[in-house]
Amino acid sequence: MQLTPPQPPQDDEIEALRIGLSGYNKDHAGTHLRERIASFIKDEEGKVHGGIIADIKWGWLHVDWLWIDERIRRDGWGGRLLGAMEQYAQSKGITNYHLETTSFQALPFYQKQGYEVFGQLPDMPPGHVSYFLKKQDK
Repeated sequence: MQLTPPQPPQDDEIEALRIGLSGYNKDHAGTHLRERIASFIKDEEGKVHGGIIADIKWGWLHVDWLWIDERIRRDGWGGRLLGAMEQYAQSKGITNYHLETTSFQALPFYQKQGYEVFGQLPDMPPGHVSYFLKKQDK
């Protein structure tokens, strides 16, 4: 056995870790729905002007990315995208949601949508704060 130096990974190395970790997790946490989902705002020509990408894993919806073109921000698209994801998750029996945002992004928006801060990471990125938020529907 040998320890390799830190370097960009190869696809087969990533796959070996994914398979190993997935097996370990399944042995300890059981099998749960796992799905990547997305929704987009598109114009008549199909150009993307915003969207959301999320993962369902271990009984939670995790919002990875939410972005809206500045020209259509504050037109209600963010709430509609987030609501569509939450409704989709609910259709799968998922009522727990979490995400991360930073101090220069959309903290007030997410709080307005019912998300609450449960953790912070200062100076991430430097000069800013990362916030971890959750929302749990009963």
